[in-house]
Amino acid sequence: MTEISKKGVLLETKNDIQTSILQFFKDAIEKKIFDAVMLPMKVPSGDSFAWIMIRDAEILKDAQPLAPIMPVNAAKALKRFTRKGKGKFNIAVLMRPCEIRATIELTKLNQVNLEDVTLFSYDCVGALPMQDYIADPITGDKKFNKLLTNKNWSSKDVKPVCKICDKFSLSASDLHFGLNDQELILVSNSEKGEDLINNLNLKAETDLKKWQTYIEDKKKIKTKNKEETFKIVKNMVEGFDNLTETFSNCIGCHNCSSSCPICYCRQCYFDSSVAKPNSDVIMMRAEDRGAVSLPLDRIMFHTGRMAHMSLSCVSCGLCSDACPVNIPVAKIFSFVASQTQKTFDYQAGASAGDALPMKEYKLDELGELGELVKSAEAQEGGNE
Repeated sequence: MTEISKKGVLLETKNDIQTSILQFFKDAIEKKIFDAVMLPMKVPSGDSFAWIMIRDAEILKDAQPLAPIMPVNAAKALKRFTRKGKGKFNIAVLMRPCEIRATIELTKLNQVNLEDVTLFSYDCVGALPMQDYIADPITGDKKFNKLLTNKNWSSKDVKPVCKICDKFSLSASDLHFGLNDQELILVSNSEKGEDLINNLNLKAETDLKKWQTYIEDKKKIKTKNKEETFKIVKNMVEGFDNLTETFSNCIGCHNCSSSCPICYCRQCYFDSSVAKPNSDVIMMRAEDRGAVSLPLDRIMFHTGRMAHMSLSCVSCGLCSDACPVNIPVAKIFSFVASQTQKTFDYQAGASAGDALPMKEYKLDELGELGELVKSAEAQEGGNE
């Protein structure tokens, strides 16, 4: 877990967690701490959620800060708001931990500016599969409310990637809402967070050891689930034959790419004219192999995407939600990301102060490769 203060603010939970969080933001707006708050709100059709920038404190009552599904990664919504850099307004954004991590990665890629943004996170019980919720939102709301009430961290109802997420608590946010039994604790995690607590005249007097122990116990369960899942996924992706079979149902829609918060390029190579061969090339391949499936190069697309963004993958699971043929893309990318990030001794979104490996060169980054570079530089220096 991130290094945090030893005391937290115990917030009142007279009704429920959602209402208490909304009351906190309502007070902050009325005291002019923030100009606006970005929160999820149910769309008029009632079967999904959209991110809304709320300036009127009275409208906050219609928001649902802890939404049961994740139609879009909030980092993408924040990117649209800050895409031109520093703004005129101080805003607060409440996100799931995976969305916080995606936001931190995007700041390193100059896609998000956090100068006037205060990031809030919360202990996440997981998100429901989007298609299940859309099919029956009433049942979905009941399931999710039950998860929150019971603090069920091992529910079978959440998305597969949520079942193996061991980073469901505090990440690199400024402030964090900790859920511990029936308590709601506000935890400061930055100088900006400390200033906010002081400006709201809140007292950080609650010891955090009980909450930290509670979260660590739940984290052990999630970590075990992840290890068991990764053993299965490893057999699905290691070796070209296994990889080909795993992605054999891919229809080349690229939905996984467009839903991913880390895939930010305005023009993806795989959607460019360079990556789309003309009819002569297609016919040559068909003649050589006897037949070819269309679209072409689906394995190249997935392996290329892995190489491009696995260092920054935060395992939010939106790629699987967007897949129309139910390929477990999220679990596959989570596995590959765990291997890639381990190689570079890097954890995506853990800290804004950690440089993205592919942006900052280190001689000793890849062991043997680093030694070869040093040797070559030494030899070149000796020849001068």
